[in-house]
Amino acid sequence: MRAANQPGVPGLPGPLAAVLVTGPSMVPTLRHGDAVLVRTGGRPVHPGDVVVAVFRSRPDLLVVKRAVRPQDGGWWLRGDNDLVTDDSRAYGVADVRGRVVARYWPRPGLVTGRRPRI
Repeated sequence: MRAANQPGVPGLPGPLAAVLVTGPSMVPTLRHGDAVLVRTGGRPVHPGDVVVAVFRSRPDLLVVKRAVRPQDGGWWLRGDNDLVTDDSRAYGVADVRGRVVARYWPRPGLVTGRRPRI
């Protein structure tokens, strides 16, 4: 799932940033078209957190995934949709840029640190 932010810019502005989600890899937690609020500071990332990150092998691509475990100074990430493999299984370790804290459109709510069961 890609994060539409600023084309060609792999970072996020300020301590809070608005990010538009594109793609199906985080369904059912997040869907294509969801707008989320990302915190770039605050507490450290923990396994289970939904994050915005950049894969080291794809530094031009800002993505929204779930943090699985720390690895090689970065994070191993996976999408919640097991049918989509555009995560660390394909691209390796990622560097986290921020933690998704809430969806504000179209269904406002907190984004939990646990993968939902389907």
